[in-house]
Amino acid sequence: MNYWLFKSEPFKFSFDMLKALGDKGTQWDGVRNYLARNNMRAMQIGDLGFFYHSNEGLEVVGICEVCALAHHDTTTEDPRWECVDVRAVRDMPRPVTLVEVKANPKLEKMSLVTSMRLSVQPVTPDEWKEVCRMGGLDPAP
Repeated sequence: MNYWLFKSEPFKFSFDMLKALGDKGTQWDGVRNYLARNNMRAMQIGDLGFFYHSNEGLEVVGICEVCALAHHDTTTEDPRWECVDVRAVRDMPRPVTLVEVKANPKLEKMSLVTSMRLSVQPVTPDEWKEVCRMGGLDPAP
């Protein structure tokens, strides 16, 4: 199992919107960064990700799951762009803010801190456990 972080501006697509789609989920489309695209290409079905509200809130608000492997992003005709499908798994009992992440020495190398603009980021198992702990979750899937 691999872990990821998906960033979205909540006024465009929030975690509540993802939850409303149920088990079918939706494609994580519109990504136009090669590193973020390559991260999605590396994903496997069942991988888990933090859902992070960017620009507003600046916090990890939920957990989602990859439910379809990388495929063509239907929002563009450009064949270079791919995306995965994700579905909501659960809310974070307590959202974990960017300020808290940056203040935690265990997370100083987390991509959320070092590569803030990247919209789809890898998360190490230790980072996953720590953010889950901070949010009041058992890190086991």
